[in-house]
Amino acid sequence: MNEFVIGGQTILPGESKKIALPVARLYTDAEVDLPLYIVRGKRQGPTVFISAAVHGDELNGIEIIRRLVNLKSFKITRGTVIAVPMVNVYGVVNQSRYMPDRRDLNRSFPGSSKGSLAARVANTFLQEVVTHCDYGIDLHTGAIHRSNLPQIRADLNDEETRLLANVFAAPVVLHSNVLDGSLREAAVTMNTKVLLYEAGEALRFDELSIRIGLKGIINILRHLGMVAKGKPSKSMREPFVAENSGWVRASVSGIVTHNFGLGDSVEKGDVLAEIGSPYGEVLGKVLANNRGVIIGKQNIPLIQEGEAMYHIAYFKEDEDKVAEHIESVTDDFVGEEPIKEVLL
Repeated sequence: MNEFVIGGQTILPGESKKIALPVARLYTDAEVDLPLYIVRGKRQGPTVFISAAVHGDELNGIEIIRRLVNLKSFKITRGTVIAVPMVNVYGVVNQSRYMPDRRDLNRSFPGSSKGSLAARVANTFLQEVVTHCDYGIDLHTGAIHRSNLPQIRADLNDEETRLLANVFAAPVVLHSNVLDGSLREAAVTMNTKVLLYEAGEALRFDELSIRIGLKGIINILRHLGMVAKGKPSKSMREPFVAENSGWVRASVSGIVTHNFGLGDSVEKGDVLAEIGSPYGEVLGKVLANNRGVIIGKQNIPLIQEGEAMYHIAYFKEDEDKVAEHIESVTDDFVGEEPIKEVLL
């Protein structure tokens, strides 16, 4: 318990420390560091990493971590939190999803100390951070020009991971198999249980997504006994679980008129959008291929044939009830003041 070393620095029980972990040098001879904020409780307990900006243009997670570590009452009573607001520092600086070598960092794990730049950053993060951790929360957004409804993605076949996904209390939980080369896959091989939080869109702050994400992290830390218990929150609602989902794609190229938005329930055959020409002619319609709830959508009003437009989750429960639940959760957070205390 007393020996906890990252980047050659020792953090003692009850201490908090900011560490700039070197990952590589640029051709300008400037060194690029991975920013870590480590908080240890005085008592023994689990170790949790909270990571953001594995994709450098996904910014909500940076703000979630920034708010978390600046909460006046952010005190870990047991265990350790390792907060990493920018994993892909290069991408954040360049407002890009990718590494400078055009690789996707979240397809580069477990990486290698002698591999590509992306492989080296992945390997450093894995060996210096994940190797210490029992649990992880990886914060993401939708890709460029796409928005995601706040949701947790996780391997729901694992009983404890499923419980943690429910405890986070995002509006929706989606079963998601691990992807080859992802941080989540690498962490699982190290027996670290990881939740992936998806919310909002790239290069934008979304206040609702930030608030739900921050509250979800606090819920997890409470559940693990790492922070003091707080009073029950009205925004702590049991999420609906989707075992699978699918994308609906554009039937033709053109200009889009959306008929449905994030969180809406749809029936098979509903016209999700119309695609028209610059002259106003309707060239095609985008139809729902099954009953479900929209958890992701493309935002730019220009579309190419075959492009993914709507991500629809499929539930065992009645979709209208799921949509009502999502609206209720949204109303709870919209009506709340920003979280100022971890004990709220």
